[in-house]
Amino acid sequence: MNPLPQGIAVGDVTSQSALLWLRTEGSQAVQIEWASVAAWELMSKMATIRSPAPRTAVFVTSADRDYTLTIPLDGLASATRYRYHVLVGQAQGEPLTVAARGEFTTLPDAANSAPVTFAWSGDLGGQGRCRRGAVGYPIFDVMRAQQLDFFLFLGDTVYVDNLCPSPPNEPGADFRATTLAEYRARHRDQRGAEALRRFLESVPVYVIWDDHEVRNNFAGPFDGQMPTGRQALREYWPIRVALDDPHRLYRTVRAGADLELFILDTRQYRSRNADQDGPAKTMLGERQLQWLLNGLTESTAMWKVIVTTVPLSIPKGGGVAVPGNDGWAGGPGSPGFERERQVLVDTILGLKVKNVVFLAGDVHYVQANAYDPNGDGTPDFHEFMAGPLSAAPGRLTPPSAGLRPTTLINEGGYFNFGLIRVTKSSFDVTVLDEAGATRFSHHLPAK
Repeated sequence: MNPLPQGIAVGDVTSQSALLWLRTEGSQAVQIEWASVAAWELMSKMATIRSPAPRTAVFVTSADRDYTLTIPLDGLASATRYRYHVLVGQAQGEPLTVAARGEFTTLPDAANSAPVTFAWSGDLGGQGRCRRGAVGYPIFDVMRAQQLDFFLFLGDTVYVDNLCPSPPNEPGADFRATTLAEYRARHRDQRGAEALRRFLESVPVYVIWDDHEVRNNFAGPFDGQMPTGRQALREYWPIRVALDDPHRLYRTVRAGADLELFILDTRQYRSRNADQDGPAKTMLGERQLQWLLNGLTESTAMWKVIVTTVPLSIPKGGGVAVPGNDGWAGGPGSPGFERERQVLVDTILGLKVKNVVFLAGDVHYVQANAYDPNGDGTPDFHEFMAGPLSAAPGRLTPPSAGLRPTTLINEGGYFNFGLIRVTKSSFDVTVLDEAGATRFSHHLPAK
């Protein structure tokens, strides 16, 4: 029996810490043994019989979290390659044995400039495009070959509200989840994809939800399913827990002197999509909005990347069940969240915050826009959208005119992800399809 049937994952890596995720088959005792690769190799050369690595406490998995664990590794050195062993055994006290091995690299600290390479995408297993065959989602093998420092998973990590008929998909997910047990089952089914498990074993992830972890176009405060979806998300992904709020999902990632990411939660605090736009309507909630504005203005990073999941300018109208626009932009006769978007834009312009880039997904096609909201002929910030990883193609829609966009690409019909290389002087974006072919590239020089 495989003691770790859903594999392992490392997430929310910083310059000093990391989170290790796993799930056992039934209740098991678990311990992590870890050290820098250099320390492992030194001890190996010395042929010592003593383990070179420190170990965590012993944890026991339990049914109340569906036998999942997220274990913190703290006190790490920045920009350092670490190796770890996952030891598993019977909870009754039998010796623990190595069930999995992995490696990851901590991020550079804020005082040091270093190139960073990462990918982003979202939308996995939607509209019947679920895992097929043992590999499941081959695009993850293509991403794994890119030598990434990390991957930003921009929501719709699973479509619990979509059916996955078998055939052509693997059996086990042909139902819409409404209970916690069903939400968990859909997450477990997603991890049945071998390519996804291989990817998560070798590439650190930063995960945020969008809507299909709960249901289509949901607004958290008004959806009774939201706490259930949030619990399953936290159980199945390594996401840092804020000391002041166990439910908080928005967070920052600092990757050296040149890059800071602001990962937004666009679901948990939002007003209803159909509400008329105005001072009372919010996408982020007051606390998260202020956190973002303060973070942007105080950041010392060269590049400030805002991860928003839903697009800034594409009118993304809902249906009869959930009317109103689901992204920031409004559409003809249908409100969006443009008042709050303008607060953000006014801060960027008013305080002359340079080198701001938005990353989004959700619409199931590739679009990139240079925005010139003050109309002076020079772009003030950019937005790049990627995805889906595996879902039906979206209907190509041009951006609305409010932010004065210049569209660099608007193209769909293929699975894809975005690849970014950041240095002090440049921000280079490439979009690759499921075969690894380049579909788009763009170079941004630092200002």
